Amino acid sequence: MEIIERLTEKGKRDYGLIRKALDKGDQKAYAALLSNYRDSLYFMMLKMTKNPHDAEDLTIEAFGKAFKNLEKYAPDNAFSTWLFKIATNNCIDFMRAKKKSARVIDGIENRTVDAPSKVASMNLDPEEQFIKMQKIEMMHVVIEKLKPHYKKLIEMRYFKEYSYEEIVNELELPLGTVKAQLFRARVFLFNILKNSREKI
Repeated sequence: MEIIERLTEKGKRDYGLIRKALDKGDQKAYAALLSNYRDSLYFMMLKMTKNPHDAEDLTIEAFGKAFKNLEKYAPDNAFSTWLFKIATNNCIDFMRAKKKSARVIDGIENRTVDAPSKVASMNLDPEEQFIKMQKIEMMHVVIEKLKPHYKKLIEMRYFKEYSYEEIVNELELPLGTVKAQLFRARVFLFNILKNSREKI
């Protein structure tokens, strides 16, 4: 308890949310933690990657990893410090892998002689197609675990391929609200996937 008493007001607020998330599985507590640090974490990822799409994905991954390992958080340091360290380490790993992948792709593109056979090999064979269909079915099972509102957003955006404008018109919500709620839905989805025994 002494450590808790030494926390700042913000630290105590976050620790209270963490306890609700862990002890009660309170989705509102997860959502509050997400809301408190989403923007600042995103801009940190954007500064590191210089790419808004990578920054958004890495922000989601950071929250997913933090929520998955929330029981390991110790209040010696601020939750934000712990979260940002997870995000920074994950981002560094991602950027290293991206550079390595770019070098491999460059090497393949420079070998033009084998290009036709390589393009042909990219088509899925029957076994790969079956595995892909299994993964899609499993994704639907995982989405069923989301709250109805988040489930609908994910389905509209990624399965029905609605544009943001179409979702706005369908749900009669402001664009900013749709983007924020969809972002939150993706984080919850990522968290469920990471905690699932069946990997997609």
